[in-house]
Amino acid sequence: MSIYPAPLQNQLLAALPREVQARLLPFLELTTLHAGQVLYAAGETRRHVYFPTDSILSLLNVIEDGSSAEISMVGNEGAAGIISFMGGESSPWQVVVQSSGHAYRLVGRRMKEEFDRHGEALVLMLRYAQARVAQMAQSAACYRHHSIDQQLCRWLLLSLDRLPSNRINTTQEFISNMLGVRREGVTDAAGKLQKLGVIEYRRGNISVLDRPRLEKLSCECYAVVKKETDRLLVGAATRRFEIPMRHNHFNAQLVHA
Repeated sequence: MSIYPAPLQNQLLAALPREVQARLLPFLELTTLHAGQVLYAAGETRRHVYFPTDSILSLLNVIEDGSSAEISMVGNEGAAGIISFMGGESSPWQVVVQSSGHAYRLVGRRMKEEFDRHGEALVLMLRYAQARVAQMAQSAACYRHHSIDQQLCRWLLLSLDRLPSNRINTTQEFISNMLGVRREGVTDAAGKLQKLGVIEYRRGNISVLDRPRLEKLSCECYAVVKKETDRLLVGAATRRFEIPMRHNHFNAQLVHA
């Protein structure tokens, strides 16, 4: 039988109290996600909360002419679709799969029921929401004040934090859409990093060879977001479980979204 990622590989789920996990885990659905897949369009009702395990989701602000910019990135540290249990059913941004992998999804109504208990889950989710707001605010400042070179370094570092290896499967065109800049700008910035020996780029694949150097070349935005996330979600990673489970454990249902 195939082995799939366990729910507790998502740090937010792992940080929930045991009794909360016992109530929620039986209703999780394991979902296979593919790069470029749109989970939610702007303005669309969000009926599920997605908890990535080994995938990355991007929240995009899309304007009328079709151009876009990433305002937030979600990996195994968090969740997408939190609007569904925080009083709203839709939002003006689009949710797209940045990196293929898996996520567990939960009907928003069940998460809201837990939220309304006003217990530890409420506190944890509110702190996570604050961390997301901090990431969005810092992204806006970064797009306004920093160079494409610095933005690319920040984006690569945020992606690395959410992946199990130093390899990012993506294209320069995809990155340009995430940063809201011309592809030529990303090509030039990536070329500089490759000449410095910081990354190795092959079609559809970026390998980070020198992370410390990448951090030095990045603007302060990466460090600010990471520090704030660690401060707000302290202890989340300490309860993370790395042991994979079979897909039928916790009655998890495999869904190909």
